[in-house]
Amino acid sequence: MTIFPAEAKFKYSWRAYQKNFLDNMEEYLQNGHLHVTAPPGSGKTVLGLEVMLRLNKPSLIVAPTLAVKNQWIQRFCELFLDTEVVPDWISGDIKNPGLITVTTYQGIHAASGYVDEEEDTNKKSSRVSLADIIRKLKKQNVETFIFDEAHHLKSAWWRSLMELKSKIEPTIVSLTATPPFDVSGSEWQKYIQLNGPIDAEISVPELMIEGDLCPHQDLVYFTLPSYEEQQKIEYYHAQAAAFLNEISTDDILLNALEQHPVYLNPLEHLDWIYENVSSYTSGLVYMHFRQKEIPEIHFEVIGDHQKYIPEFDFFWLEELLDFYLIVDEIHFKKEEEHRTALGNRLKRQGFFEKKTISFFNNKHLGQILNSSIGKLQGIKDIADFEFSILKEDLRMVILTDFIKKEYLSSGQQNNLTLDKIGAVPIFEKLRRENAQNKKIGILTGSLVIIPASVKDQLNALCFKKGISGISFSQLTYDSGYVQISLSEQIKHDIVHIVTEIFQSGGIQILIGTKSLLGEGWDAPKMNTLILASFVSSFVLSNQMRGRVIRVDKDNPCKSGNIWHLICFDPQSEDGGQDLNIVKKRFKTFVGISNKEEATIENNFERLHLGIIEKPENISAVNKEIFSRAGNRKGQSSRWKEALEKGNVLIEEIKVPSTDMTEMHDMKMNYVKTMIGDLSGVLISSVLLFGKDLLMGILENADSIDSRKGLLLITFILGVGGIIRYGRKFYRALRQYQKYKNVGRQIGLIGETVLECLVHERIITTDPEKMKVVSSGNKDKDVFCYLEGGSYYEKSQFIQVLQEVISKVDNPRYLLKQKTIFFFTKKEMYYPIPEAFAKNKKSADFFAKTWSEKIEKSEVLFTRTIEGRRILLKLRFQALLKTDARIEHLHKWTR
Repeated sequence: MTIFPAEAKFKYSWRAYQKNFLDNMEEYLQNGHLHVTAPPGSGKTVLGLEVMLRLNKPSLIVAPTLAVKNQWIQRFCELFLDTEVVPDWISGDIKNPGLITVTTYQGIHAASGYVDEEEDTNKKSSRVSLADIIRKLKKQNVETFIFDEAHHLKSAWWRSLMELKSKIEPTIVSLTATPPFDVSGSEWQKYIQLNGPIDAEISVPELMIEGDLCPHQDLVYFTLPSYEEQQKIEYYHAQAAAFLNEISTDDILLNALEQHPVYLNPLEHLDWIYENVSSYTSGLVYMHFRQKEIPEIHFEVIGDHQKYIPEFDFFWLEELLDFYLIVDEIHFKKEEEHRTALGNRLKRQGFFEKKTISFFNNKHLGQILNSSIGKLQGIKDIADFEFSILKEDLRMVILTDFIKKEYLSSGQQNNLTLDKIGAVPIFEKLRRENAQNKKIGILTGSLVIIPASVKDQLNALCFKKGISGISFSQLTYDSGYVQISLSEQIKHDIVHIVTEIFQSGGIQILIGTKSLLGEGWDAPKMNTLILASFVSSFVLSNQMRGRVIRVDKDNPCKSGNIWHLICFDPQSEDGGQDLNIVKKRFKTFVGISNKEEATIENNFERLHLGIIEKPENISAVNKEIFSRAGNRKGQSSRWKEALEKGNVLIEEIKVPSTDMTEMHDMKMNYVKTMIGDLSGVLISSVLLFGKDLLMGILENADSIDSRKGLLLITFILGVGGIIRYGRKFYRALRQYQKYKNVGRQIGLIGETVLECLVHERIITTDPEKMKVVSSGNKDKDVFCYLEGGSYYEKSQFIQVLQEVISKVDNPRYLLKQKTIFFFTKKEMYYPIPEAFAKNKKSADFFAKTWSEKIEKSEVLFTRTIEGRRILLKLRFQALLKTDARIEHLHKWTR
């Protein structure tokens, strides 16, 4: 059997966004890949099955877990075959493929010779090699691969799948809730190599319009470190300050730098300086800090004619120590004893780990904030507040990283000090301070605790599933709770059973680990989520958040609150690592804003919290957040208001005002000077042009007997000057009009990028159907996006545009924009994006287009002596700008 039976057909109507996706399926598949991203609840499984049917070829479906694997089979039988009986042409065994074969990533990996972690050790069948699997899949004529939750692909799994792909050459259909945007560049390339570029995104607003997600809001709750934690943080900062103070008087380090060849003879080590510009600069900054005179030659090398040297601070201290201890061991060989002692002390105090030196953004300081005990009180405050609003309707889940069983007690009381975060400490905090009599439970892979009041309900559910002999043990210190002994018989069903109890209200607050409940788990009645997990991964954070935004068919008025805990670091200027981690998470969360006018976007700023400058402000901020959290009806109306303002989720680039203003001011100052000079020249030219004529007029003044004659002569002189210089004056005015609007600046750059992407066939949509949209002014951030085109084309446009306006790193070609007026020459440089740097022809076309749209420019090859000199200068300038960041934003708009 090599084609699907005619009766295999989806039995319901397609939602609008699903129909739109399927209508464009052929276009997406032109490169042999179909890659779609969509949030939980969007029907990715159903879309994947429909695509499989339309391709009508034997298919291999690969899922992340056994539970999800079985879900694919159940959904196909239920929704496409209208039966509960699985036909024999659907196989769940990769070693015996059928018309549809469903397996796990681990299953394929195990075939490569590794142990399948999910395989029952008592039922292991003989393994076959990957080569045998490839042979069997070929024999079955398998030509479609479907990768579910494609973000799960680990390096080892990737190798196995790439071998399968290369030998079979199938059509690849990849589905994911969250692409792994936060992985390294090489990992992202592997991800795209296997799955193809992203073709389409089904957005949260689209799902909201269709009624497939409930109204929801992200909320943050600030806590402060405990006294003991604050002491550790202060000690940590004091140690860092001590290191800075010590290095500021370290003569061994100073002498070592002064004797280093790059400072003695920089012109002989330009290649090294080019490759290590931050190390080289850190030495100059340090020597200047030590009041050593910097020879003129160094300013010439880095092209710093203003001779600006920044202040020596912790940023430069990290760069300097990296240079001294890691980058150049050869030339600092004589100082080996000093370097070893310094390195060991840095390691002991937590500033030096895995060849990385960091004083305030490191693992040790982060752990203090991430696992702060203050968060236990925060969880309790949130639980009390939400129960006061929802009462018996509260369905709260608290997700954390660890279980921490050691905080259970076998005595008559449990007075253990709760000094760590985990499932048991959270349970104990809520149990001990439970004035509202909330029903609390724990659900993890190895520990399950439920209220004693639902014991009979659990027995009844077990009886339904044919499970008997359940063993309970009452908590010795609280008769209101029982622990379930997890026998092999109940282990596979306990999650489903406890979930049913939670859904029914027998448990109102369920505490679990992210590994068990973070993905694939479904409880539609959940209306509150606290993320007590500290993982900053984009993928996992979004998966956990997706649990609470699903609709509840029994409660059309459901809304969801998602709480993010932040431990505020009073010692840090920016609030600390915990706050930065949450800000990073929010880059992938598209949600409703708290601005006066409701919008839908993806950034932390949409919470509209303002700046928290002091710990004393935290109480007022939390009070305001509780006020928002309690207004669930208002949440629904704000979503409705925001959804009516748009019909598409666009990806745009946000350029900090400082970046564009600098570019703007450079050009405007020059253009204004040009206009001023030209005005003077025009006046002077009247005299120069008509010098002889003017003398004649003066000599014959008596013969000019009317005002009309004088005006005529003046007009002739003016016309002469304008003919000679008017073109340059007009061009200067045009430049002034062009550059006075910074939004227009980035728009012109965007138009250049778009034309070149079309020329390179990276974008294939008809140019008439696309438009570059930009906005902004001198005092505000600047935005730009592509209207029209596919999801992939829009992403490519944003990526390439960002390359042009980002800090210069190491481009193969630079764009040299040069304008000469009389004796004045101004030059600006832009990196030519990698997409146009494959060859000189492509780079030349980019320069030609830039010259036509923006300013006359030429291509500069950076792999020459002159090119490297200019590149060094630009990289030095980029090194001094450490604050501004270009961001990718998603906004719901028309």
